[in-house]
Amino acid sequence: MTAQRGRDMLVKIGDGGSAESFTTVAGLRTRTFSLNAREVDTTHAESGGWRELLAGAGVRQASVAGAGVFLNDAAALALRAAFFAGAVRSFRLSVPGLGTMTGPFLIANLDYAGDHDGEATFSIALASAGALSFEVEP
Repeated sequence: MTAQRGRDMLVKIGDGGSAESFTTVAGLRTRTFSLNAREVDTTHAESGGWRELLAGAGVRQASVAGAGVFLNDAAALALRAAFFAGAVRSFRLSVPGLGTMTGPFLIANLDYAGDHDGEATFSIALASAGALSFEVEP
């Protein structure tokens, strides 16, 4: 993967429709996508002193964090409503040069902040809540 502009990474929230439509979540200035897999250690006396792991046995998860400014009331309302409802919503995460992940996420954290002489900002953390699909960019 060659160098990409960070601003091209997008986080979008689904509308919950049967033919789901996705809208960009505000004006994110920073964003981080993290993929993790828990290891299942199967090391035993005959491992020769080397750790052995069981392939495909661990729990996989994705987390997303971002911070920025709301560009419209609809995005702010959608995130706030999903958070207070404790709802799992579909999100689409685009990483230029890599691809797009789509799947269910829970809003694990939603913070608001602002200085008296600046814009109001927010930060959000998403935790995967099920299987994700991944589409490679052509």
